[in-house]
Amino acid sequence: MVYLAEFIGTTILILLGGGVVAGVSLAKSKAKEAGWIVVTFGWGMGVAMAAYVVGAISGAHINPAVTIGMASIGDFEWALVPGYIAAQMAGAFTGAVIVYLAYFAHWSQTDDPDAKLGVFSTAPGVRRPFANLATEVIATALLVLGLLGIGANEGAVSAEGGVELSQLFSNGIAPLLAGLLVFAIGLSLGGPTGYAINPARDLGPRIAHALLPIPGKGSSDWGYSWVPVVGPIIGGVIGAWIWKLTGFGG
Repeated sequence: MVYLAEFIGTTILILLGGGVVAGVSLAKSKAKEAGWIVVTFGWGMGVAMAAYVVGAISGAHINPAVTIGMASIGDFEWALVPGYIAAQMAGAFTGAVIVYLAYFAHWSQTDDPDAKLGVFSTAPGVRRPFANLATEVIATALLVLGLLGIGANEGAVSAEGGVELSQLFSNGIAPLLAGLLVFAIGLSLGGPTGYAINPARDLGPRIAHALLPIPGKGSSDWGYSWVPVVGPIIGGVIGAWIWKLTGFGG
């Protein structure tokens, strides 16, 4: 059941997040050129809605960086990590396919292949891989640290001091706060790379972009694809260990 929840949650995340990018980017969309604030808010609300739907079941990690970061400090079972990541990847791919179908009439109306790829995956404003990697590390470390902080302040801390995400994201305002955290990260740190901060969010939809029959889609930019995978994983572990070593969780 937890794997199904992660699949559904990540599908919701990509459906709303990829959907807002499609709305802002694709030709003849009524949301065309609505801007970066709309994009970042859409992603934030995607996180919040996913957390409300599946948080009580799986903790709504919906992100391999969160799963690995939590496991690295002993707050999540390593045995569950492969299944969680597989479910997240499958959900991200599925969400991207649904976005493709929802905007089916607009792909052929859009000339820019970069705009089409941007619906599915991230790309840097300035292509300098190690600088881009650093941005993703920093942003994801803040994401995981922030999620753990929200959990502690919501009283979702176990007797051993770990944050119980299944409690954190099951009710109340915590899922909304998680969404606002992602919104804030997008506004403050999203400019350089488009803030993947989630390997599944980038890789699953990038695979969908490569496979789907999108008119005039161009390259899937596999040369850059390692950055939004490796960077968030490193950042997730760093953020979790900052939390653990500082003793902020008690």
